[in-house]
Amino acid sequence: MFRKVLVANRGEIAVRVMRACEELNVGTVAIYSEADKDSGHVRYADEAYNVGPARAADSYLDHEAVIEAARKADADAIHPGYGFLAENAEFARKVEETEGITWIGPESDAMESLGEKTKARTIMDDAGVPIVPGTTEPVTEPEAVKEFGEEHGYPIAIKAEGGGGGRGMKVVWDESEVEDQLESAIREGEAYFDNPSVYLERYLEQPRHIEVQILADEHGNVRHLGERDCSLQRRHQKVIEEGPSAALTDELREKIGEAAREGVAAADYTNAGTVEFLVEEDPDRDGPLGPDANFYFLEVNTRIQVEHTVTEEITGYDIVKRQIRIAAGEELDFDQDDVEIDGHAMEFRINAENAAEDFAPATGGMLETYDPPGGIGVRLDDALRQGDDLVTDYDSMIAKLVVWGEGRDECIERSLRALREYEIEGIPTIIPFHRLMLTDEEFVESTHTTKYLDEEMDTSRIEEAQAQWGGKTESSAADDEDVVEREFTVEVNGKRFEVELEERGAPAIPTGGDGGGAQAASPPQPAGDSSGGGSAVEADGETIDAEMQGTILGVEVDVGDEVDAGDVLVVLEAMKMENDIVASRGGTVSEIAVEEGESVDMGDTLVVLE
Repeated sequence: MFRKVLVANRGEIAVRVMRACEELNVGTVAIYSEADKDSGHVRYADEAYNVGPARAADSYLDHEAVIEAARKADADAIHPGYGFLAENAEFARKVEETEGITWIGPESDAMESLGEKTKARTIMDDAGVPIVPGTTEPVTEPEAVKEFGEEHGYPIAIKAEGGGGGRGMKVVWDESEVEDQLESAIREGEAYFDNPSVYLERYLEQPRHIEVQILADEHGNVRHLGERDCSLQRRHQKVIEEGPSAALTDELREKIGEAAREGVAAADYTNAGTVEFLVEEDPDRDGPLGPDANFYFLEVNTRIQVEHTVTEEITGYDIVKRQIRIAAGEELDFDQDDVEIDGHAMEFRINAENAAEDFAPATGGMLETYDPPGGIGVRLDDALRQGDDLVTDYDSMIAKLVVWGEGRDECIERSLRALREYEIEGIPTIIPFHRLMLTDEEFVESTHTTKYLDEEMDTSRIEEAQAQWGGKTESSAADDEDVVEREFTVEVNGKRFEVELEERGAPAIPTGGDGGGAQAASPPQPAGDSSGGGSAVEADGETIDAEMQGTILGVEVDVGDEVDAGDVLVVLEAMKMENDIVASRGGTVSEIAVEEGESVDMGDTLVVLE
């Protein structure tokens, strides 16, 4: 077993992995960006190392910085969690090639073959697993998309090779959209996954999203731990996950599980992974879908999933501890027939978003009140505590509420109770939305598909739920509270450390200024322009401002361009989503205040129109 594991992630998943390490008597190491220096995963770890500034590309995604932190800490293994570098085969290979450090995950070659969607489709097709009609080679030209549309019809899904969870996927509804959507998918793939390759699939309009949890060791054993139903999605982002699926018969469930096992075995895959499928819904069905229902391979997630907790609750297997044991060379100690499904579980992603405002992410705030629920069958995976500031540089998920019941009905009832108990003030969350869904007829009857939230549900119901159960979302803490930074040099066991301490509301530090009067010490200023994103605006006219903090992915106009209302001016990445900033009216672009790659804050001016 390992001595010390560095967790190359943040937030609740970092704490989740560290807890598994603690139970295995393994030391834990956190990494953090400057934005995360006070975050919960840093508090929980045995030791922590700064790997760079807030921008993920300069910290959590910096291969060398993460590996160097592992060296400094003398860690002998790295666990990537999910997101960031978890499915980056290049990083996994670098860890494998680093003497004395083990990668806790699938081998880099398997990650590469299954992580890239076209290769994965080929492997699954060869293994006899049904696949959605699509391409097995990357697509670069609009003509290839149009030819695919002529053969298979529209709509078409353009998907980034390294994408997942709807990121890097664009839907083309007719030929007129081909060029724009292809360019956007390529750009998103490059920006989020450092991989511009995209491929095509026939877009299934009313599917259910079913995924199978896999564990595979280095001794040839492959097991599946049943399925999860992740059909409740918003813009292809999962919101509520559950297991087992109420929409499948046992016969169909077994067919899908065995297909997942066979496909993973054919890829020589080890460690934990998830095989995702789309199952075509029958709108006229009376009862669960039978063994004749169509199901298609979607992708393999070569990592732990956000919703792995659902499977843990209904099988009793600690998947993260199994990951660590497999990486240490241990053999799976159970047969497929030993896997039993006990009861029903649901996971609710507690996102810092306002569901009534199209799930707009919170732009800041402090958890004035944080009082999570408890009781039988209730599990919380989180990292924040009361009084913590919300870090908005990354994903909007702040916690996961996982509820178990003997059956689906009890699980829903218990979930409603737990959500009513869950008290958060200071930031908006989607708890009101979750409470609404647990009384929604489509969800309760399990007849919803992946399109239900985006295309069918009456959004006024969400607004009513937010108004009724939203609670207090504005922090009353004084934003202008004085913060004094003090620097100390300390020595521990002969080793010197430079330590910076922040003191809020502290008296000013006396300095020897002119005239002998005491002066407050100024906090250190960053190099370059200290005004933040967006340059000074000189032109007169209507300003188009950033509605959230993010990074500029592209500027779509030039000074002097004539634009109409609805035209895209700037593409802004925020909370890992690509957002088009459009003109509210027609006019002429008189000034552009940002450039590609620049970080902006909410309220920064992007473009001026005359």
